[in-house]
Amino acid sequence: MIEVNLLFLDPADGPRLAYRKREGEGPTILFLPGYASDMEGSKAVALDAFAARRGLAMLRFDYSGTGSSEGRFQDGALERWIDEALLMLDGQTIGPVVLVGSSMGGWIALHLALRRPERVKALVGIAAAPDFTEWGFPDRLRERLAAGETLRRELPDGGAQITTATFWSSGQAMRLLGSEIAIDCPVRLIHGDGDEDVPVDIAFRLKDRLRSADVQVTVVKGGGHRLSAPHEIETIERTVAALVEQSS
Repeated sequence: MIEVNLLFLDPADGPRLAYRKREGEGPTILFLPGYASDMEGSKAVALDAFAARRGLAMLRFDYSGTGSSEGRFQDGALERWIDEALLMLDGQTIGPVVLVGSSMGGWIALHLALRRPERVKALVGIAAAPDFTEWGFPDRLRERLAAGETLRRELPDGGAQITTATFWSSGQAMRLLGSEIAIDCPVRLIHGDGDEDVPVDIAFRLKDRLRSADVQVTVVKGGGHRLSAPHEIETIERTVAALVEQSS
């Protein structure tokens, strides 16, 4: 596989954003990472290799404050990252786009599809996590975030997950599951029934809220939140391949 160069985009009013752009046939696959993740994760890299094998165009990037992009993670907010994704879609792709969003990236993908319905021809959510600022925190933690606190959760790998009040309040303002989601393109939701971070029920709630008549949920038996095992990656690639062909 020919590696694509690391490039940078200079927004007029924000940190430099790192991205990798693979030229090829359309529609362009635009990958959106999850919370505190980046474009070098296993699913993003596997999809890039898939695009290379198929001769497809693909774009992946890092939100500000993550990966190779500039900025501080603590300054991140859902609305800012949606705006950065729009900047990438508008400036670095031409023609139809198939969005692939992992976890929080699935939430961002929904907002992109709402804002660019003429460009977004299909959407894949991998353990998509819309509204996780609501259902992902118990009342006592939401109260602390609403009061302006920053939460820190220790992770098994020795790291920590940071949630700022700024990010939380931005997410609360961008919730989608409370009403119909006016997206009409084909949507595919891939979710593991062993996901301890995003309950599989979220996928079915999202299915019911989407206006599109072409929505399918694939439940992976035993699948966790990462969905990065070889057979899980294969399921993602098959799903993307079918949507790319349908959207061509």
